[in-house]
Amino acid sequence: MIETFGTGTPSRARRQKAISELIRGQPIASQEEVTEKLASLGFAVTQATVSRDLEQLGAVKVKRGGVLGYALPEQFAESDWSADRLARILSEWVISAEAAGNIIVLKTPPGSAHLVGSAIDHAAPPEVAGTVSGDDTLFLVVRDGYPMGVVLHRFRALAGQE
Repeated sequence: MIETFGTGTPSRARRQKAISELIRGQPIASQEEVTEKLASLGFAVTQATVSRDLEQLGAVKVKRGGVLGYALPEQFAESDWSADRLARILSEWVISAEAAGNIIVLKTPPGSAHLVGSAIDHAAPPEVAGTVSGDDTLFLVVRDGYPMGVVLHRFRALAGQE
């Protein structure tokens, strides 16, 4: 059964369910691998479609047991997002941090801003109202009442830049 997919919700929902099951069942290291496995299940999709699906599912690449692969948000225990883990992710992935009004702009390597943003969202630091991730740039919105200099220093220190 080969299906072609446009913007139709039922087809997208079935495809995303299949992707979720694949990620839960085995290490998946690349979008190409997801595309191939979907093809073996009868889904005809492009890598661009798989990329959008992975983003909508919140899938991020993480290293588990020494193997790099996609994981879904529910596969992380809350304890995985402790302060130590946040510090490790920031130190590994943040290239720079600078303030702009009540926003801290973090730069990361291409394709990894969502990983840093997810770690910050799960750690839920009280001074951060929320994050917005792009490809290699992440915005942290700092809550009113928190001194920007102190918050910026904290994130730079966690990233190993101070």
